[in-house]
Amino acid sequence: MKRVAYVLGLPVVLFAGWFLISAGSENFYAPPLSDILRAFGKTWTLDRLNADVFPSLLRLGAGYLLAAVIGIALGVAVGLHRGLRATLEPVLEFFRAVPPPVLVPVIMLFAGIGDGMKIIVIVFGCVWPVLLNTVEGVRAVDSVQLATAKAYGIGGAARIRQLIVPSASPQIVAGLRQSLAIAIILMVISEMFAASNGLGFTIVQFQRSFAIPEMWSGIILLGLLGFVLSLLFRLAERRVLRWYHGLRSVVRGR
Repeated sequence: MKRVAYVLGLPVVLFAGWFLISAGSENFYAPPLSDILRAFGKTWTLDRLNADVFPSLLRLGAGYLLAAVIGIALGVAVGLHRGLRATLEPVLEFFRAVPPPVLVPVIMLFAGIGDGMKIIVIVFGCVWPVLLNTVEGVRAVDSVQLATAKAYGIGGAARIRQLIVPSASPQIVAGLRQSLAIAIILMVISEMFAASNGLGFTIVQFQRSFAIPEMWSGIILLGLLGFVLSLLFRLAERRVLRWYHGLRSVVRGR
């Protein structure tokens, strides 16, 4: 209960403050929170969720998983081979510095305006934190452990699966956590450019039609989705890195 109170305390205080400050507001662009909450219940029905929110989550999931697979696989390869790292590092640094939203018009020329374009945008923006954290995690694997594995004849795929990836997993998970926030942002941005459905598309349509309470309700829904996805990621992280957190607790106890 104490942990739940810590998690929900600040959001409850912020919403209460918003409710009190906005009460009686006559500003067209900043309506009272009570009006926004009424619009939330009327707008985000099951039909609207099926038409706009679920397609956005599918694009988000597809792009995020592809970025995770590409980033981890390429990161392990680059981290293990010094020559490959020296060759690819300038190119990787160049593409990492390019903001993904800038490439949306370019990607539209090749991939059209369908789901493929939105997934490619998410992949391009999310792959870098995973890739770079994986490289650093692989490079930081203990040399004694590597020598021990070599002495016992553990090499190739077995060494990667049983030693390198588990040892680098804390940094890999850190990259995945960063990528999740980026994926949500790029999902919305890609749907704002060219789409016929999706959460970003719907928020823009509300803004263009001056349905301001409905627009704010979409922003609140987007924040709630980000909050829920973050909680789910933490639960998965605790399960995957149970050994790591247990080891840290032992070290702190000592």
